[in-house]
Amino acid sequence: MPAPHAQEAVTVSVFVQRFSATRRGARLARRLATHRLDLWGVPYGSPASDTVALVVSELAANSVLHGRVPGRDFELWLRCDRASGVVRVEVSDTHPTRPEPPLPGAGPDDADGGRGLLLVGAVAARWGVDARRGPGKTVWAECALSTAPRPFPA
Repeated sequence: MPAPHAQEAVTVSVFVQRFSATRRGARLARRLATHRLDLWGVPYGSPASDTVALVVSELAANSVLHGRVPGRDFELWLRCDRASGVVRVEVSDTHPTRPEPPLPGAGPDDADGGRGLLLVGAVAARWGVDARRGPGKTVWAECALSTAPRPFPA
């Protein structure tokens, strides 16, 4: 009789969903991201959950406002790696223009917009922009799991 094999613990969870390129789609992306994190053991209202919610909000809003191509959706991809303590957020759209954060001191201090990527840069461990398969780009950010996640339910 063969010896039983021990199963390794699952340390990486992935969520992928496409959303309509509308304000409602961006709002739903944020809500589903925090819901998914809660299912993965990162509770609502925790620093990690709040950070990821902010990052998803900003990247999805940018995709809807600046990356929208009529008739095309945007995609949210979350990857929670418990072993490395990182949640990676990716938002992909089909618009070819790559986002650029405003330079410090450029424009009036009371301008209504243009600070989303500065916020992402302030709360994420790192972020960037990559080409994607097909048209468009993927804007990504990596956020630290600053609190220990709850164990997976059995």
